[in-house]
Amino acid sequence: MKIIIDADACPKAVLHICRRLGKLYGVPLWTVASFEHGIESERHIVVGNAPQETDIKLINLSEPGDIAVTQDWGLAAMLLGKGVRCLSPAGHRYDDAKIDFLLEERNIKLRHRRGGGRTKGPKKRTPEEDSRFTAALARLLMSTGTSADH
Repeated sequence: MKIIIDADACPKAVLHICRRLGKLYGVPLWTVASFEHGIESERHIVVGNAPQETDIKLINLSEPGDIAVTQDWGLAAMLLGKGVRCLSPAGHRYDDAKIDFLLEERNIKLRHRRGGGRTKGPKKRTPEEDSRFTAALARLLMSTGTSADH
């Protein structure tokens, strides 16, 4: 099992949380990005900037039982199909029951923007999101049978 991060738009706080909990639970951390972000990771992969290149690399790296962190709902849907457990950087777990709704919402917003409309960008990250993400990742790591050394 490993933690795989879609690092192109991942908040630094989430990277730090993943690094800390990965070490605590003995789970390797992989980061993948389409350009150099200055990410400190033993297993950081920089891919080209072709469309979906990061997504393809994440899918190819992933195996059933892995944990992926992404805010890309389409990527999460594909990873779920491989048996990968997926979290958003806000600490929300993607699952088969919710992913269809999220993809439909994405399509509605895309049509709106293509028609000249505007959508709001992301809000500033809050400490509550950091806490929610930490708790969600810890639950996934504990549910795998790994044990933290205390």
